[in-house]
Amino acid sequence: MRVALLAHEKFPDDAKTAVGVLRYADYDVTAVLDRDLAGDRVNDHLEGVPDAPIVAGMDDLDEPVDALLIGIAPIGGGFDDSWRPDVRAAIESGADVIAGLHYFLSEDDEFASLAAENGVDLWDVRKPDADLTVAQGVSGDVAADVVLTVGTDCSTGKMTASVEMTDAATDRGEDAAFVPTGQTGIMIANWGHPIDRVISDFTAGAVEDMIVEKGDEHDYLFVEGQGAITHPAYSAVTLGILHGSMPDKLVLTHNAGQEVVHGYEDFELADLETYVDLYEDLAAPVHEAEVVAGMLNTSAIESDEAAREAVETYSDAIGAPATDPVRFGAEEILDAVL
Repeated sequence: MRVALLAHEKFPDDAKTAVGVLRYADYDVTAVLDRDLAGDRVNDHLEGVPDAPIVAGMDDLDEPVDALLIGIAPIGGGFDDSWRPDVRAAIESGADVIAGLHYFLSEDDEFASLAAENGVDLWDVRKPDADLTVAQGVSGDVAADVVLTVGTDCSTGKMTASVEMTDAATDRGEDAAFVPTGQTGIMIANWGHPIDRVISDFTAGAVEDMIVEKGDEHDYLFVEGQGAITHPAYSAVTLGILHGSMPDKLVLTHNAGQEVVHGYEDFELADLETYVDLYEDLAAPVHEAEVVAGMLNTSAIESDEAAREAVETYSDAIGAPATDPVRFGAEEILDAVL
């Protein structure tokens, strides 16, 4: 499928959905929409992903696309009205629109009417299934080993780490599967439940539903975590995934140099050792799990040598082997995880 990614004024640092799709999805990305960077190319700002032109809007595309994908995941999941002209243009051109927002495009009167007129689909990735229910506490009964990524904050690379570990395990010949719990992961895998949109009573049950669906088909399940257990807004989602997945092992993700909660800068991050203890202690009453590895996002560090040093320091702090899976690959810590 040929897609354009909407990332206005956010690419690449604050457009994690766009970056995740570029890095891991099977879509043919023909352009990125960013008014501030129009005229540049993707690889001018982001290495290691397929290149594409950056344009100001849908009207500047050289060729038609099959879909416009909103590549921004703002705090609160709202829709910025400055995106409306591009969404409208996409629908009128016959392109589907894919969005991972809490604002559902299919419930927007203008977009719904235009979509019906032009015969296109509006895929609201965060719209949960209607038949979800409470957990039964059976995720621990599946045959697969369940590995859950947890973090010190949001946007620390939990999805990236999960996909990288799945790919590394598969390349090694292991039977592994990725279990997506957020909008970007669902776009990449084309299945999953958007856990942060599920009724709170059903959060653990939604995760369990996915574990049970895949758990006897594979030897390893790598579950995408969300939020952080100390996050002032999203801790409930984190705990629901932790208890619903009943993981056997945990992988702790962190951004090198980060000291405060992103978007909530009045809240300092705890010591790394505190996160290890918190996750293991909170998991134990439902299903014991140990932090067996760490993933450190070193993208803010320029040199590989300095990044290696940061990874080593992080490994010492959490008492487990660590790597930056994008920079150095996940193979380095795969033995500890498997």
